[in-house]
Amino acid sequence: MPSTQVNESTEFAFNSSLKRQPTEVQPNLYMYMTAQKISKPIKTNRLKQFCRAIFPISPLLLKGVFAAAQGTPYPGQPFEGPGGADYEHHSVAFYDAATNADGYWLFEPADPVPDSAEVVVFLHGYGAYNPMAYGKWIKHLVAKGNIVIYPRYQKNLVWPRPVGFPENAAKGIRDALQVLEKEGHVKPRTEKVAYVAHSYGGVIATNLAAHWQKFDIPKPKAMLLAQPGSGPFKGARLEKYERLPDDLNLLVVVGEDDYVVGEEFGRLVFETAVNTPNRNLIVQRRDTTNFRRWILATHSEPYAYDLDFDTGVRNYTARRVLMSARLNEVDFNCYWKLADALIAYTRTGEYGDVAFGDTPHQRFLGMWPDGRPIRELEVILPGERTGVSKAKVEEFKQD
Repeated sequence: MPSTQVNESTEFAFNSSLKRQPTEVQPNLYMYMTAQKISKPIKTNRLKQFCRAIFPISPLLLKGVFAAAQGTPYPGQPFEGPGGADYEHHSVAFYDAATNADGYWLFEPADPVPDSAEVVVFLHGYGAYNPMAYGKWIKHLVAKGNIVIYPRYQKNLVWPRPVGFPENAAKGIRDALQVLEKEGHVKPRTEKVAYVAHSYGGVIATNLAAHWQKFDIPKPKAMLLAQPGSGPFKGARLEKYERLPDDLNLLVVVGEDDYVVGEEFGRLVFETAVNTPNRNLIVQRRDTTNFRRWILATHSEPYAYDLDFDTGVRNYTARRVLMSARLNEVDFNCYWKLADALIAYTRTGEYGDVAFGDTPHQRFLGMWPDGRPIRELEVILPGERTGVSKAKVEEFKQD
């Protein structure tokens, strides 16, 4: 197993590797610094409070317009269909309104610029408040015709506490939708908003979905949870998820070798979302070939960094992204494919056999160079509490 996975579990431990970050407040100093601010306010804090009173929303800055996709598919990427390279738009406009913890980054399709577009809310994992971490996935979603809202929800690795993440994320969503209604932006269509969430983002997404009216955000219609979980923390988790909308289309994907959050939270959501019938739990497992290529199933699989969206943050999570992210069939035929199919099925009724049902199209993860299929995804349907899927049964028969 690659050495980059050894310290993955420290992502949620407030940088417990004890390596001092120049841009992050150290945990053992946090209480002291907070006490100092309370006991002796300084002019800088007063200025910040004054500015926030006048400018309650972070200023929106256009960071640039970037190419959204290559002219040809990535190696291993399908030419068309869910996860494929049949793109409608060739550029993405990247906006930054993420100065504050409740801010956001915004990605709009361009070249050509549509009058309106559907919305995807992308909720990052703990510490991944640098959107470069998922940059190529974001570009893929935008090139397919979506507006992507990327709430920051964290100021740094120690503030705010996780219990405050959903409110920060909700404010970022509301503010982004408000900006999109203004002239010069692609108008959002919010009847069928989709959520894509990784790691702690999955905890936030399910909290928002259970309380969407309270948070005054559009009702989620589709949700892909990629290796969701909270590690040692409990903030923003619910005991059960029976309050998820009954018409939500839900996919939960967990990784065999996810040693950061494991499968516990993903299975909790899947098993307790009893009022959300259209849901599948998917297990992605490692595989290898005689050509010494590996398909891994770690917590890092959803990362697909792109430096076009780099904000310069280099905390523990950002450095781990740069060391461990890889672009391969797990992106194209698992996360990207399932998200695309889920979104299309929710909006138009297409690709239902790719998004749901433990079908061959849903399980397919690609082919090795020797023509052998890469190990299929395992799909668990509601009621299959043993976790033995059709793919596993077929594997037993072959053995």
